[in-house]
Amino acid sequence: MKNAILILILLFILPSCKENNNTKTTKMSNLTSKNYIETMMNNIKYYDDEPLYQLVIKNSWCSSEILVNDIPVFKNFQEPLIEPTVDINHYIFKSGTQKITIRMYPVGKYQDENIDSFIAETGISVSVITFHKKTDKDIEIIKYTTPKKEGRNNPFVAIGKTYYEASFTFEAKVPYEFTSLDKGQDLRNWNQEKLEQKVVDFYKNQFILLKEKKIEEYFSYLELKEKETCQSLFYRKKELEEILKAYLDAFKIPHYQIQPLENYKLKIYGDGRIVCLEIESLDNNLRGESALWAKFDEGDGMVADFLQYYLYIPEGEDELVILR
Repeated sequence: MKNAILILILLFILPSCKENNNTKTTKMSNLTSKNYIETMMNNIKYYDDEPLYQLVIKNSWCSSEILVNDIPVFKNFQEPLIEPTVDINHYIFKSGTQKITIRMYPVGKYQDENIDSFIAETGISVSVITFHKKTDKDIEIIKYTTPKKEGRNNPFVAIGKTYYEASFTFEAKVPYEFTSLDKGQDLRNWNQEKLEQKVVDFYKNQFILLKEKKIEEYFSYLELKEKETCQSLFYRKKELEEILKAYLDAFKIPHYQIQPLENYKLKIYGDGRIVCLEIESLDNNLRGESALWAKFDEGDGMVADFLQYYLYIPEGEDELVILR
């Protein structure tokens, strides 16, 4: 099975400003870095058949976003030609119909050109495959390819335009079921100014935990996300050790500098039940990235690490929770 863990690291530096550090930090659960592996191992159930669903994407001469059940799983605003494979089990909450949405944009500035509309060669294909350990085989369930016009060279159907969107569905069968998203409030019904302030405060709190290296308080916010993600991907101990190390890097990498929140916009996903903050910029190096990020020097130049949060508010509650 192809390795589908995608780490998006961009080379850039943003200006900084002073941040309000009056936000209170609170421990949200009993999950810690010390009990992480044991807690996850005790939570994960294993099955004879553990299907892993993936997207195989072929992106040609466009920028793009791919969403599963209206939650972004892949964004590409840097490379016009790319063929990634992306795990999506953790965005499949239960068996049944799953929706894939493809959003396409022009490449924009690339090398010495400015490609401000779709060209004849623009296109995307997205295959949904499932891997079964029993057979050790990838099985293609469905493949979507953007349509072309009839005629000379069969150009992309939206040639000359600046936006294209398409959706398709497939049936998934998984041995687990998560009801968390079903029980999330429709955040479109909230006062949007109040909602934005609530999300900003949450991000500021995470900013403080990271900057002040409050490891255990930080881990206490991850319980729901980690329990559902680790279950859906059927992680074993080795994989859990890798995930733990990745989380701890933010606290152990020398000169890991958390950047202040600025130039952000509120984004709502998950059919109204998921919210996050993204950088507001048309710069392809910044577009669609999380408003919470850090920069550090790996020895050969400064790099950036973006910390994505998809938040929701359960019915009958008032506090944001990290869902993914």
